[in-house]
Amino acid sequence: MNLKLLKDLNCSPYIIEHSNAVLNKAQTISDHHDVNRELINAGALLHDVGRLKTQGIRHGIEGAKILQEQGFPQQVARIAEVHIGAGITEEEAVILGLPPKDYMPVTLEEKIVAHADNLIHGTREVSLDFVIEKWRNKMGHDHSSIQRLRKLHEELL
Repeated sequence: MNLKLLKDLNCSPYIIEHSNAVLNKAQTISDHHDVNRELINAGALLHDVGRLKTQGIRHGIEGAKILQEQGFPQQVARIAEVHIGAGITEEEAVILGLPPKDYMPVTLEEKIVAHADNLIHGTREVSLDFVIEKWRNKMGHDHSSIQRLRKLHEELL
């Protein structure tokens, strides 16, 4: 059903392939935790649906709107909304021009999908060191999100 939705919404083959890779990684991480696997599967497959509207940081917000419009449970929409990086604090959201709100993953399912997405570059799995280096190059050596990323990794793996 979720894969069909991506196709019905005309998601690019790249988004579908990426989402499948995130799904596989999320399932692997889930093996170590007592979680709602249905929720993780739906969230992992649909986390990037907002890329239909924008490739920018707002794709999480747009994805949540699309999923709500499509009748998905709030928990699935929230996974899409908070999957960016290791989360975005309300203060960072304001700086980034997002609606002022805390976009931090809270539930284990939200954290697993967010981190699975972090560990997939395109369609291939990458190391934590790769992600940290990518983020340092983009946001600066000591950006607060890097510490959150390390903490998320330690919590989940």
